[in-house]
Amino acid sequence: MRYDPNAIETKWQAAWAKAQVFKTPTDLNELSQKPKFYVLDMFPYPSGAGLHVGHPEGYTATDVVARLKRMQGFNVLHPMGWDAFGLPAERAAERDNIHPAIITAENEANFKRQINRLGFSYDWDREISTTDPKYYKFTQWIFLKLYEKDLAYLAEVAVNWCPALSTVLANEEVKDGRYVETGDLVEKRIMRQWMLRITAYADRLLEDLDDVDWPEGVKEMQRNWIGKSEGLVFRFPIKGLDLTLEAFSAHFETFKSDSFITIAPDHPLLPTLLEGLPQRQEVLDYCEGLIKKREASRDDNKEVEGIFTGRYALDPAGNGELPIWVANFVLKDYGTGIVKCNAHDERDFRFAKKYDIPLKAVLFPKDEVEAAKVRSFDVCYTDHTNGILSEPAEFAGKVAGASREGIIAYCEMQNLAVRKTSYKLRDWLFSRQRYWGEPFPILHAEDGSVIPMLEHDLPLTLPMIDAYKPTDDGRPPLARASKDWLNVVLPDGRKAVRETNTMPQWAGSCWYYLRYIDPHNDQVLCSKELENYWMPVDLYIGGVEHAVLHLLYARFWHKVLYDCGVVHTKEPFLKLFNQGMILGQSYQDAQGKYYYPHDIETKDGKLSAKSTGREVKTQVEKMSKSRYNVVNPDEVIDAYGADAMRLYELFMGPLEQVKMWQMAGVEGVYRFLQRAWRLLIDEESGRVSATVVAQADEPHAITRALHKTIKKVTQDTLDLKFNTAISQMMIFVNEAMAAKAIGRDSALSFIRILAPYAPHIAEELWARLGERGFLCQSTWPTFDPALCEDDEVTIVVQVNGKRREEMRVSKTASSEEIQKQALENETVKKFMNNLPPKKIIVVPSKLVNIVV
Repeated sequence: MRYDPNAIETKWQAAWAKAQVFKTPTDLNELSQKPKFYVLDMFPYPSGAGLHVGHPEGYTATDVVARLKRMQGFNVLHPMGWDAFGLPAERAAERDNIHPAIITAENEANFKRQINRLGFSYDWDREISTTDPKYYKFTQWIFLKLYEKDLAYLAEVAVNWCPALSTVLANEEVKDGRYVETGDLVEKRIMRQWMLRITAYADRLLEDLDDVDWPEGVKEMQRNWIGKSEGLVFRFPIKGLDLTLEAFSAHFETFKSDSFITIAPDHPLLPTLLEGLPQRQEVLDYCEGLIKKREASRDDNKEVEGIFTGRYALDPAGNGELPIWVANFVLKDYGTGIVKCNAHDERDFRFAKKYDIPLKAVLFPKDEVEAAKVRSFDVCYTDHTNGILSEPAEFAGKVAGASREGIIAYCEMQNLAVRKTSYKLRDWLFSRQRYWGEPFPILHAEDGSVIPMLEHDLPLTLPMIDAYKPTDDGRPPLARASKDWLNVVLPDGRKAVRETNTMPQWAGSCWYYLRYIDPHNDQVLCSKELENYWMPVDLYIGGVEHAVLHLLYARFWHKVLYDCGVVHTKEPFLKLFNQGMILGQSYQDAQGKYYYPHDIETKDGKLSAKSTGREVKTQVEKMSKSRYNVVNPDEVIDAYGADAMRLYELFMGPLEQVKMWQMAGVEGVYRFLQRAWRLLIDEESGRVSATVVAQADEPHAITRALHKTIKKVTQDTLDLKFNTAISQMMIFVNEAMAAKAIGRDSALSFIRILAPYAPHIAEELWARLGERGFLCQSTWPTFDPALCEDDEVTIVVQVNGKRREEMRVSKTASSEEIQKQALENETVKKFMNNLPPKKIIVVPSKLVNIVV
């Protein structure tokens, strides 16, 4: 009876499903008997390509924790669902003339099949899809709450328009002038769109980051995206014009250094500023070029560029006439879109150097040599916290950072500036010109008024249409709906039409974690009592690529729901962890063509493609169908089983690191599972191995090894250090096999700690050892701290004060015994050069120093 994962895994998956062992209780009285643990995956978009081996890494991690927590006596909520609205299904529908609902259902079924093959302990009774009208009924309900609170509004705004897809994209979906999902070019257009007032929550989104256990890098990304700056707004008249401008400064401490002013190329006051100048059109044409370059790239480190407007500002702060330049790095929507510039900002400094604009320094380091470099403008000094000011005179010699409040008071008293807080965060552009999304529950009356639908009329379901592309006159696909759907007669007799834009894919993923709590409730999105029990999410695992978009949007919606009294926590996700990406090996020739691995051969020590004969090179890249480097989990499971794949996903390295997939690594963990099987099962008879002995006959060393293993696996699993937990289990199996004996109770304890990682083989071993009931419903083993202590310690041996050797000695060894062991050590003898010791110093449990 050799280890046969395919037979074992299908057997136990069927048994678990039949007994519904992973079904989470729904009765509050039953739930209240135990503590809760809500562990959540960032739910996937079910694409037609199915899963590759990179997807289940996070799912495996959450499943291991979920299984351990159940065995520790927790009620565990561990659900799965589908983020299924969005562009890919719509494009496939348009291409194949199949309704996107059919495509989505097929994709969801395939994803579910693949996920189930890995034995994840999801409660499938709570499965959701964002495309289910029973689900998006409450997405629409939340939108109505946003509208009710004046957080949703219509506005004529400059939008990112994708001509290839005929839809608007949010700023976050565009990079380097292209849609991040497809690479299609994006251009700017002015359109009437739905906006969400996320800026109203900017401060709370910042402040509440201190209350969650998230990676600091993710917190910093959100802080930077919100971009809060507290500073001063300076007002100044324009020479030769009846015009006064305002400039925002976050680092106003050096305002006496200001030597020029920059304005955004698309600032609405720029044409007025240029009025009457002969170079007006030249400057405007130049600005148009800057705007196009900016739209093509969002790189903050791009080369500074600009043009002199021909105008000067009269600086009330005493810096004279300041030339006004257009600069590509100034944003019209940040601050006032106008910046006072000086020698103590890196970009200002580079701009001034490039265009020969005179500079003045007023901030210096304490070191006089370095200060001299600042005076000569050899370096740009920007330490606004620790630098020493030379001006204004009232603050000369003082530290800039400690002088901020004093300078604010000084500038306000002198009527030079007023205090202002500015943000980079912009309101969320919420309209999409697509079919496959949530319809807005909004009516537009003939008189132009906007009328929200009544809650009892929800959901507003998607109508059937004849094509999934915009109309010939450019209206969204929903404009193709029947007149019965589009046209509405209001109770007062007025005529109205429905909104034909749809919500973005982000809408459904903003609140899905709440629906899992109470997925079959058709009255409210989740009951107050169940929300009080389950929230917040205790552990949320997903990719760092969602650090800004999904997480920021979900936090915003959660805070709105908190203000509505729907949820009782300010933050949805208590602990967040980002798994690293799993990469694949690809083969590419010099012309950029990729090849399948089976098309590669070795000739004269070089790799080449059989189909073209071209030489190819290997690269480690993100898995992608276009690179032919995707590894299908079905293939791995067919060859080695789900338990081996689960183990390898977590054994490759720390969960947060980027790693490369290697099938040889799967082979390695598969051999470990075979050893664990042989340790406990006789391969000829299929019965319990003779290695499994009465507990009293177990060697003491194995008892100690087991308790150390239980301790480390428990702690490392809870700390999400899965690779070291697996490594410790491997060490234990090797030690037990070498001893050729393991007590029955110890064997059962080992199987229980293996179970979260390799649940199928563990369940089979549990049954073969004669245990009744499901292993996954048993209790987690405990360890004896005394048995986890080492009998021996490592001490350092020095000869004449130099480290020469390390040796293991008994913790109870006397000084004389330690001396004797050191003097008999061959390495130590060599460094003593056969000389007798003059003196031997022993520091118990630490070191021996032999003086010769």
